[in-house]
Formats: sequence, structure tokens, C-alpha cells
Amino acid sequence: MFASLSKATFSVLANSIVLKAIASRVGLRRPHSFAHRFVAGETTADAIAAAQRLEARGLTVTLDHLGERMTTRDGVMQATRAYMAIVQAAADAGISRNLSVKLTQIGLDIDRATAIDNLRRVLDVATRADFFVRIDMEGSAYTENTLEVFESLWGIGTRNIGVVIQACLRRSPGDVARMNELGARVRLVKGAYREPKDVAFQRKAEVDAAYAALMEQLLASCTYPAIATHDPALIARARQFAADRAIGHDRFELQMLYGIRRDLQRSLVEAGYHVRIYVPFGTDWFPYFMRRLGERPANLGFVFKSLAREEKDQVRR
Repeated sequence: MFASLSKATFSVLANSIVLKAIASRVGLRRPHSFAHRFVAGETTADAIAAAQRLEARGLTVTLDHLGERMTTRDGVMQATRAYMAIVQAAADAGISRNLSVKLTQIGLDIDRATAIDNLRRVLDVATRADFFVRIDMEGSAYTENTLEVFESLWGIGTRNIGVVIQACLRRSPGDVARMNELGARVRLVKGAYREPKDVAFQRKAEVDAAYAALMEQLLASCTYPAIATHDPALIARARQFAADRAIGHDRFELQMLYGIRRDLQRSLVEAGYHVRIYVPFGTDWFPYFMRRLGERPANLGFVFKSLAREEKDQVRR
């Protein structure tokens, strides 16, 4: 039954006030809950512990403090300070110095200037700690603003930043060319947001074809792209493209999400590839979690049963 649900359905569920309220009460307190498969925990300490376990297996990480669409100045300043503290905590722990940032979490829904000012605060701390900061891409309504914020900082000489391009968007070939011209580091993803037909490809075959073309465009640019996919066929194509053109393993990296295709992560490391794991954490984990479920809808029934069971347990205590 659940396998037939669409990405649109999961987009609605991700924004459900009732489900968010249940999720926030239940949290990630149970170490073996289903959500823990995809989310490292609620605190920076949880994320660092997860990162250390991954790095012990030869992987590298990027930390992602979950949350988006913050609309109050107090809220965006709190999020900005949280990012700054995460950088320091990760540096102190000695884990991979790589951070992902969402612009709507630090003020883009207020105005672009606020987002730029707060991102510069994060980058100031990140630069001192030798961190690389990836600006995440959100829904298509934010694509142009996100790229313009990136270009503003790139234009003043900031180089420890990169950006994300979503292959599902019809505009992405132009955006990849735009970033390649700058020499910027791009993380290529398929895209997890619900988008209209005139903006994004809807069929999997179309998205896969777009991803493959953009991936080869990025690999040929030699600007250390991040090929972020769990699709074995696309990974095999990337490996073959690189081998045919003598593009060394040190000139790109493969990226995957925390908890997904751990077998493939391991085999790629064993084959000598750089593999980075996107480690999400934070109290605002539910929307991210639902988008991940949207990629495997059959899991939804299990999740609802688990949430209901854990909610009952909370009431009994």
C-alpha cells in the first residue's frame, strides 16, 4: 500500500503539525528507533559520536544541523550561533572539517542581506578552523537566491565554500556551467523536494539521465565535485567515466546519506574511493526524515506503527 505513495504525499506529511508534534515528543531518545537509521541524533555530541564511528571505517563526514525556513531574527541568530558552536566542537573532536548550511535557517526568508551576514559569521569561524562549508540547496523557489549568495561570497575571495545542484531541475545544466566557470566545488544530488512539472523532471528515467549528464560535466571540470547518489548504476558510470579519462580518485568524491547503502559505502572505500557521509542531526529532524522515507515509501507503515508505539510508551510514563 505505502509503496505507491508519491513524493507529494511525503511533502505533505513532512509539514504535518500533528506528526511533527508527536515526533518532537518522542524525539530520538530510543537508540534503536527507526529514525536513528537516518538521523544521527538530536545534539552535536550525537553527531560527533556518529562521525567518529564512520571515520573509524575509513569514511569522511559532513555535519548537517537540521532545520529550515526560520523567519524570526532571534531564531536565525540562534541557528547561526549553533553553526558556529558546531564548527568549534567538531574541530575540538578532530573529525572531518566539513559543514553543510541551509540559508533559510540563517535568514534567507527574512532577506538576502541577513543570510549573507550570518553566513559570513559562520565562515569566519570556519576559516579559522580550516573548515569547508557547503551551502545546501533547498526547494526551487530558493535556487537563484542561493546561487547569488554563493556568488557574492565567491566574488570577495571566499574559497572554503561550495554549493549543491539538483539534477531534477530543468535549469541545472546552466547552473552547472555557471559554477564550473567560477571553478566552484559542486555537490550533485537528484533532488528530494516536490517540484512542479515546468520546473523539474517528474519521471525517474529523466532525472537519472539528467544526473548522468551533469555528473560527467562536473567530473570533466576537475574542480573536486561531490557525486552524491546511492544509485549503483550512476556510481558505476561515474567510476568508468573517471577511469576512461584518467581522472584520479583524489579529484572527486562520492557522497551518501547517513544510514543508506552502508554496504555500498564500505565497498567503495575498499576500492580506494573518497566517500563522504552526510550526517544529519538536530531536534528539527522530522521533515528531513520524511523526505528520506519518500525515497522508500514502503517503510512508511513501519514508521507510523513505531511512532504510535513510542507515543503510547511516553503517555504511560
